[in-house]
Amino acid sequence: MFELQHVAVGYDAQPVLRDVSFTAQDGQITALVGTNGCGKTTLLKAIARQLPLQQGQILLQGRSIQSFDRKEFARATAFMPQVRNIPEITVRGLVSHGRFPYLGLSRQMTTKDRVAVEKAMQATGVARWADRDLRELSGGERQRVYLAMALAQGGDTILLDEPATYLDVAAQFELLELLQGLAGQGKAVLLVLHDLAQALQYSDRVAVLAQGKLAAFDTPANLFSSRILDGIFGVTLCRAPEGTYYLRR
Repeated sequence: MFELQHVAVGYDAQPVLRDVSFTAQDGQITALVGTNGCGKTTLLKAIARQLPLQQGQILLQGRSIQSFDRKEFARATAFMPQVRNIPEITVRGLVSHGRFPYLGLSRQMTTKDRVAVEKAMQATGVARWADRDLRELSGGERQRVYLAMALAQGGDTILLDEPATYLDVAAQFELLELLQGLAGQGKAVLLVLHDLAQALQYSDRVAVLAQGKLAAFDTPANLFSSRILDGIFGVTLCRAPEGTYYLRR
């Protein structure tokens, strides 16, 4: 569980967001949404300790994230950035990188580490590609492998920056359904999503960022009823009889 308390973040002492407070609960998907340039990725980087806070504090399971040492924080939470290089490595090799925070000076994996890698590959459906070169896989398949690496890393929280970007529609839904399953197992999943309809469909709570602040934090149903998103995004948010969301101008 991440708890943000009056957080301000930005670059070169210039805040992008101010006074942001909300809680991303265990067992739930929390989505960060907003128009381009509103600070979604900036805030996620701060939560992942990739960017220092300008004000406020962020707690992970009740502790300030600054009180964790590097390995301890890596064991507690995994971060999947939007842009990554595609290394020359097998799927099993990449997933094994998730165990690095647990390895000693010898960098030798134990039986426990290898079991964690195999379980992560099975949980994400990538075990059948274990010996394939990562570069041979499609974008959606690679996202599954990176998610397997995050699972192998352990911990109760996963941070993802626009994980569905560049994926075809079917792969997007597969990935989001996989994240729902992980949340159902008790993990706190906090992610940036560009697609507003997907954010409402797959999230338990949505943090709406606009004009340098947290404009709303609520359930998808309550946000839909309030119509606040229509004004922020300049669209009309609709809900089909079966409960799916869609947008129209």
